[in-house]
This record gives sequence, C-alpha cells and structure tokens, in this order.
Amino acid sequence: MSRLLLFNKPFNVLCQFSPEGARATLKDYIDVPAVYPAGRLDADSEGLLVLTDDGALQHRIADPRHKAPKTYLAQVEGAVTPAAIAALCAGVDLGDFRTRPAQVRAVAEPAWLWPRTPPIRERKHIPTSWLELVLREGKNRQVRRMTARVGHPTLRLIRTAIGDWRLAGLAPGQWREAAVPGPAPVRRARRRDI
Repeated sequence: MSRLLLFNKPFNVLCQFSPEGARATLKDYIDVPAVYPAGRLDADSEGLLVLTDDGALQHRIADPRHKAPKTYLAQVEGAVTPAAIAALCAGVDLGDFRTRPAQVRAVAEPAWLWPRTPPIRERKHIPTSWLELVLREGKNRQVRRMTARVGHPTLRLIRTAIGDWRLAGLAPGQWREAAVPGPAPVRRARRRDI
C-alpha cells in the first residue's frame, strides 16, 4: 500500500533527506522510510510539501503536464496595484521563459499564520502586501521572480495547497498521512455516429 504524507516545511529546511553540512533537512522531521518529495520548495520557502513512496504518484504530482494547481501566499514589498495583479494574471516574461497565466488576488495577512524564525526584515516606510497565487507550473523560484518582475519582491513565500491537498492544521515541522488518490481516470474517445 502506498503512503502519502503532507508536511509543513519550515523556513530554511532543505527538501532532501541527505545531510548537507549543518543545515536542517527532511530527515530532521520525518522518520518514515522510503518516502520522497513530490516536487520541491526552496530552503527559504515554507509550507506544504507532499511526500510519497510511490514513484508513479510522485511523478504525477510533480509533473506540470498533469496541471495540479499549486497555491501560494506571498508577502511582497510595497502596496500592490491592480496593474501588477493583472500582469501576474496574464503571465510574466522572465527573460528565459514566459509564465503561464495564473490566478492572483490580493488578500489580508492570514490570521492563522505562524511567526517566521528569523522574522522578515521590516522597513518603517515601505508597506507590505499579501497575494494569493495559483500556478499550474513550477519553475525554479518562479513566484519570487514573477513578483520581483512586476516591482514587488517577495519577502515571505508559503505554499498552502497542491491540488486538493491543504496545509490547514499543520504547524511548521508537523506532518500527517493523507489518502492516496486512485489512478488517474482513463479518458476514452467517444464513438461518433456516421
């Protein structure tokens, strides 16, 4: 029977089990044999990471061709304008590629949010804003590059959902088992009457 874990990855934890110097890794939090992350989060990003011992499921979750939406909360520098949100929604030219259209909206700072250690830098005269972004792709540092490109560098990034899996109820460093989804439905061509 396959296993699937939902983990709230803390800030500055590497998405690997093998040690790398004195840095914290998944091994410091998860003592379950033979599970591996389905996708990654950068060390300076927080939030939902899905792990499984099923290679086919791992591929299906991580592969952008399957278009599992990934939801992020981003605390960004500055007061976000409607024009910046529209640019993020339309797709952003990052030089080496253009992002696919995304769902983006301004949100209030979540009441459930835990404090980050260390805290983000505070600037007295520069406000911050929160955005919720839903992407169907996941290039390296994509959200940070997108927000910076429209003039709002990301200060804090938290993934809250992957498809139907949610971060809700998990404190940083906690994990729980989740139901393994059934196989992807087979789509059959319909016969056409002549």
